[in-house]
Amino acid sequence: MSDQTVQAAPALKEIFNPARLQHIAEETAAVYPPFDVAAFLQRSCEGLDALSVMQRLNRVSQCLHAGLPADYPHALEILKQLAPRLNSGFVSMVLPEYIALYGQEDFERSMAALTYFTGFGSSEFAIRHFLRLDFKRALKLMQKMSEDPDEHIRRLASEGSRPRLPWSFRLETLTVDPSPVLPILDNLKADDSPYVRKSVANHLNDITKDNPDWVLDLIESWSLEDPRTAWIARHALRSLIKKGDRRALTIMGAGAKAQARVEALSISPQAVRLGDRVNLSFQLHSTGHDDQRLIIDYAIHYVKKSGGTSAKVFKLKTLALGAGESVTVTREQQMRNFTTRVHYAGKHALDILINGECLASTWFDLSE
Repeated sequence: MSDQTVQAAPALKEIFNPARLQHIAEETAAVYPPFDVAAFLQRSCEGLDALSVMQRLNRVSQCLHAGLPADYPHALEILKQLAPRLNSGFVSMVLPEYIALYGQEDFERSMAALTYFTGFGSSEFAIRHFLRLDFKRALKLMQKMSEDPDEHIRRLASEGSRPRLPWSFRLETLTVDPSPVLPILDNLKADDSPYVRKSVANHLNDITKDNPDWVLDLIESWSLEDPRTAWIARHALRSLIKKGDRRALTIMGAGAKAQARVEALSISPQAVRLGDRVNLSFQLHSTGHDDQRLIIDYAIHYVKKSGGTSAKVFKLKTLALGAGESVTVTREQQMRNFTTRVHYAGKHALDILINGECLASTWFDLSE
């Protein structure tokens, strides 16, 4: 590892830095001249360093409200003019957030505005407030969205109704019973847009956390001959496959026990410092008499602060291995800290998982 200081990437919250806030203020004044730029900047910059990205997003929406007309329909028209002038899709999410904060009493108008704004960034967080406000009414409108010609609007139908959408509150109604979203998922199960299909797969993966059998029953009822639907199924079942769920593996054509052995498993270097890259390599040999489909993952047993370990499974590859064939499998991974995972020094076990079964193990030492 170099002794030179490694410059970290800017934190996501810096999307809403003072320069960006200046941009928002000036563009708002361009479409609404009475807007007080100085007052907006004073309010929005106060205590900015202590705020997370979502808190900053919320703050900007509140500060816009303070400078816009009190008449909600009038304010919406100004925000619609502002939307195409903002220089970041993520920043544009302050506009749906405005609707979530101030538009719940004007349900139909607000839902229509969320549909409009989602094309500039996404209304996925804001629309959840309307699902919580009037679940049946909002879901009925979202089902219509799932049939819209615009891929951004179709995606909103799926992404906004995810039961466990990251950075948002859970939709407890759907964690208990996901069946109300079935018409949306069915409408989108063979969507032409990869943007939409990714959302559907993530939505189904969310549901597997609370209702795995519901998802398995649903996907088993789908025809996976369509490559678009097969892609959704493969990514929707990823968490279950990492757990070695036999039904999920069977759906993916890898339900049988692997007829194979792992040889020459190595990690280089075996003594790793935080920030280093580790190289994993092994040879996989078929011991069967027939072709077989193999889903290959690996699990790292991360050392926790307490001294115990917690396993995290990573996708490696899926392949067809012919009778008597061999293949070399490699992977490089950097050992660096994330906001969601902090590394601690110690011996880390690593397992090679094939069709849900551990076929080989090794280890490496991590030092800080």
